[in-house]
Amino acid sequence: MLILAGTLGGAGLSSCSSEQSAEENTETTAATEQQQSMDIKQEAFGKTAEGQEASLYTLTNANGMQVQISDYGATITSVLVPDREGEMGDVVLGFDSLAGYFSPEYTKSGPYFGAIVGRYGNRIAKGRFTLNGEEYKLATNNGENHLHGGNKGFDKVMWQAEPVPGENALRLTYVSPDGEEGYPGTLTSTVTYTLTDDNEIKIDYEATTDKATPVNLTNHSYFNLAAGEAEDALGHVVTLNADRYTVVDESLIPTGELRKVEGTVMDFREPQTIGARVNQVEGGGYDHNYVLSDKDGEMKKAATVYEPTSGRVMEVFTTEPGIQFYSGNFLDGTITGSGNKVYKKHYGFALETQHFPDSPNQTSFPSTTLEPGQKYESSTVYKFSTREENQQ
Repeated sequence: MLILAGTLGGAGLSSCSSEQSAEENTETTAATEQQQSMDIKQEAFGKTAEGQEASLYTLTNANGMQVQISDYGATITSVLVPDREGEMGDVVLGFDSLAGYFSPEYTKSGPYFGAIVGRYGNRIAKGRFTLNGEEYKLATNNGENHLHGGNKGFDKVMWQAEPVPGENALRLTYVSPDGEEGYPGTLTSTVTYTLTDDNEIKIDYEATTDKATPVNLTNHSYFNLAAGEAEDALGHVVTLNADRYTVVDESLIPTGELRKVEGTVMDFREPQTIGARVNQVEGGGYDHNYVLSDKDGEMKKAATVYEPTSGRVMEVFTTEPGIQFYSGNFLDGTITGSGNKVYKKHYGFALETQHFPDSPNQTSFPSTTLEPGQKYESSTVYKFSTREENQQ
């Protein structure tokens, strides 16, 4: 196991000049800050199908909260947070080793546990879009549609990982060549995971391109705040700060209508358990984009989730204009994950911050086109806390 920690400078001598002492004090302070910020463990996680060595990085904060991230897919594999009694539990779905992400059961259903999906998170209708007068054809890996970047999206590639100096953070970079999965332009994407002492996982996305291309990056973690102490996530209480959602057709492609949630089973403006109306949702559960804003770029509170038995609370903040609420409808009990947990239907849920699905074909939606000379920037925060049983 390798500790990625830096130590700079050394003890000063009493005979040094004041100038030398000042320099050494500066070096010592910098060394201390870097040591504190770079206490990130790195260990082997397994090999990819191509024989590449993958690593697992562990970030730990002052409260003992831990986040584990692999450079394969820039994937969050584990998040340990306390319940109301202070007991730690893993609140995301994942695997103890890389082999789980290559198992037949996982590759068949493709749930994207904890990975960064891209270039385009969510669906593009019929795998086609036109940009600057040219039509581009993508893989149709979700029925007749394109989903989460194609057959080999950003979730299935190796990212270059490095600790961020001065922070409890890991930066991962991937360069997607022109034409990869049918997308135009060479796209350089950077995702930085920061674990704060306020029990926040902050995810910052950046990207640049040398040719106009659609970009919509997100993290696809599935959460279960009961940490395996419940059969499913249907008892989680969800609040979504959205009064509209994007109506979809039978293949989950937006029709273009932004419909009010008022008076429907889509309304989570007031706290509701996931299971209260899930059986009334066409398609077997929630898999819908909620409209947070008419424009992107402003940090706002998108969602709050409370799990009553553990007392755990998760708040979601984002600069994105939308959030996909998915209730784990396609989990079917064929996948066994970390701690030998069987992931049955509705075992976990996802809250994916994003631009709207099929935006490259929907001119009324916020644009996802990144031009040369521009920088794609997006931030999302998942904040964890606890609530007492009688606390509202």
